Amino acid sequence: MTDLDQLSPREQRREMRRSQTYKAFLSSLGTIGQMNEEDAERAAVSVLCVLEQRLFGEEAAHLEAQLPSKLRELLLRCERHMGKPASKFGKEDFIEMVSEDLGVDAFEAEKEIRAVFAAVREQVSEGEIEDVMGQLPADLRELWRLAH
Repeated sequence: MTDLDQLSPREQRREMRRSQTYKAFLSSLGTIGQMNEEDAERAAVSVLCVLEQRLFGEEAAHLEAQLPSKLRELLLRCERHMGKPASKFGKEDFIEMVSEDLGVDAFEAEKEIRAVFAAVREQVSEGEIEDVMGQLPADLRELWRLAH
């Protein structure tokens, strides 16, 4: 018997929708970034964790609210920024943090950042995209804006 079998039919449907939404996000990211599902998940968590370290106030929570709930759960466990205040850094530092986290070179890290940003842009409202861009320095804004 699986964990899903122990849920009520309504809870089972909700859990299946959550899984489908998350799988669709990973599939989209995988297509955009030409990566498998496991690499897409690692890239999404790494990039979004670093992005959240750069966002001030409630902006990280606002962004997360529009992401698939299973992705939000992974971000809650991101140890790198737990309890730390947001800090200011630019594109080069962003790329370096993702590069170190994923164990890839800067070129590959930037490629994966662009793919994650593009997949996230498909998930969130234009207003949220603008809010995030408003908190980023010009070089990072350009990376977010040109994500595709």
